[in-house]
Amino acid sequence: MTAEAVLLILRESLLLVLLLSAPVMAVTMVIGLVVSLLQATTQIQEQTLSYVPKLVAAFLTLAIAGPWILEHAVQFSAALFETIPTIR
Repeated sequence: MTAEAVLLILRESLLLVLLLSAPVMAVTMVIGLVVSLLQATTQIQEQTLSYVPKLVAAFLTLAIAGPWILEHAVQFSAALFETIPTIR
């Protein structure tokens, strides 16, 4: 296996991780911003108020985007397994 092939696989896998984690990260970031604005305007500084909505939003996002995430992960894994015989 050449160094170029290893770097290509590593690059593709890192891009896939970024792509698949983007929906959950974006939703939790938006929820965190909204909760922070709510806490700043009402001056409520409860710690659990910032974690619980983000956790619920992350689970809901995973439930909604889960099939899409699984589809892309399976496609990448299948493509990777198909290239194993061609590796020298």
